[in-house]
Amino acid sequence: MTSILRPVSGEYAPYFDTYFVQLPADPALELLPLLREQPAALRHLLTGTTDAEATAPTAPGKWSIKQILTHLIDCERVFAYRTLAIARGEQQPLPSFDQDAYVAASSANERTVIDLLAEHAAQRTGTLAMLAGLPAAALARIGTVSGRPGVSARAMAWVIAAHELHHHRLLAEWHHCTV
Repeated sequence: MTSILRPVSGEYAPYFDTYFVQLPADPALELLPLLREQPAALRHLLTGTTDAEATAPTAPGKWSIKQILTHLIDCERVFAYRTLAIARGEQQPLPSFDQDAYVAASSANERTVIDLLAEHAAQRTGTLAMLAGLPAAALARIGTVSGRPGVSARAMAWVIAAHELHHHRLLAEWHHCTV
């Protein structure tokens, strides 16, 4: 597998710029190595976080660490599915999802941080295997996501990494405030 080219504006909904700004500006940044590094970076961010700390909201009205971890896992599954569907030529519009409803139904706070980190790593392993098997032509295919036509498979693959970086930044800010 060759490198997965970074998407350009227009290959994804403008909403995703919220996440793409988290990516380093380095034009040589490679997606697959970044995706490989993220689970370890996430574990490092949460080193020393107890299950009790991870169950409490990070701020009034916000999710807990465990809910954020579940959100990352759920989003990666959805984004990976979208990547695969578009890469395989799916012509049906791919639906949006309600992240708050997913978190509310997850029972995340009943799980351990260790268990959630293990699930995150397992999901990432599957995502990496899928991406490694997609040829450049498949990654360039275009589909419709959340009512927006013109979304490339490669853009959805990059959303996985960029979305996670967004949450790493938020977790780092939370950790800084609690130390």
